[in-house]
Amino acid sequence: MPFEFISTHLNERAEQLLLRKRHVVQSATARTIMVNDKTYLNFASNDYLGFGDLTIESENINTLGSHSSALVTGYQLQQQALEQYLCTQLGYQAGLLFNSGFSANSSVIKALFQDKAAAQNSAIFQDKLNHASLIDGALHSNAALIRFNHNDLNHLRSRLEKSKAQNKLIISEGVFSMDGDTAPIKDLLRLAKQHNAWLMIDDAHGFGVLGNTGLGSCETFIGDILPDILVITFGKAVASSGACVLGSRAFIDYMLQYNRDYTYSTAMSPLLADNTLVRLKHIKKANTQRVMLNKNIATFKHLAQQHNIAVMESDTAIQPIVLGCAEQTLKAANKLKQQGIWLTAIRPPTVAYNTARLRVTLTAAHTLDDITYLVKHLAEALL
Repeated sequence: MPFEFISTHLNERAEQLLLRKRHVVQSATARTIMVNDKTYLNFASNDYLGFGDLTIESENINTLGSHSSALVTGYQLQQQALEQYLCTQLGYQAGLLFNSGFSANSSVIKALFQDKAAAQNSAIFQDKLNHASLIDGALHSNAALIRFNHNDLNHLRSRLEKSKAQNKLIISEGVFSMDGDTAPIKDLLRLAKQHNAWLMIDDAHGFGVLGNTGLGSCETFIGDILPDILVITFGKAVASSGACVLGSRAFIDYMLQYNRDYTYSTAMSPLLADNTLVRLKHIKKANTQRVMLNKNIATFKHLAQQHNIAVMESDTAIQPIVLGCAEQTLKAANKLKQQGIWLTAIRPPTVAYNTARLRVTLTAAHTLDDITYLVKHLAEALL
């Protein structure tokens, strides 16, 4: 029978307790979520500042569709304003909007190495825990892919020293989405300079929550040496959707010529771009929310330690608890659901085998009672 492999693989996933399913969410905030007419405390949201609950007023309410790709007639004033705002705030010459962070990451890497002759003399150095979009982009590019151990600068240095590639691209994340720890960006910038390499940072989970004004993992480097390529996504702390790639004018012009995802996709909705820009301006003034978020992170870590819950080393809103076994992780997540807590069981292939985990995400909207209730039932679910 043709395509018999489909049922074979689905059955394998089910037997391994790795079959993915969607849940229809009736309503959600940064604190609660309703599924099947039941309301849960939501500890699975990336809306770190609670901006999803923010009412946005837009003067461009009728400009929903962009009607074509950006290179035809889809590039409108709202998209330009959003790109220019990010360039001004973060110190870059130019930007390019994408409809998703995955598309931005993967397509930029593929396009950068589209020249097969140049790619033969190129290498991509990626942290082993980088997001799938970054890995996929490298796998589908023409350049060599070289992995280095997570946040291991000595291993990366050794890899760079052994490489004879003329064009070297180092890729890491501001905050690692399944682990919650951060990249040593200052050291990565120094290594890149020493080895005449470029540095690309995906700041999906850092933007909005890190930095004095929420400009993310690279805010401290503004006005100095910045990563050559910075990817900002809007679906986390900004509570919107889409992404922006920032870089030099020449780099962005190169993307305009060779990035197929950008060229052949309908441009971002002007309404969405306008809405996102309003949210970005609120981000800079959201110090109260950032203080509350950091307070909630500290509270969770303290209470988890009191209850002997082994949380991974993380100072961000992402607080993973590695259980190893997919079955055990699913059971724990289901026990928590029975107590009114919605928390995601992260299993392979999203994370490596034998590292299945509960991924706790905290927001500024959570209360002390919420976190206390979570930790109490976490301790019981892990017994």
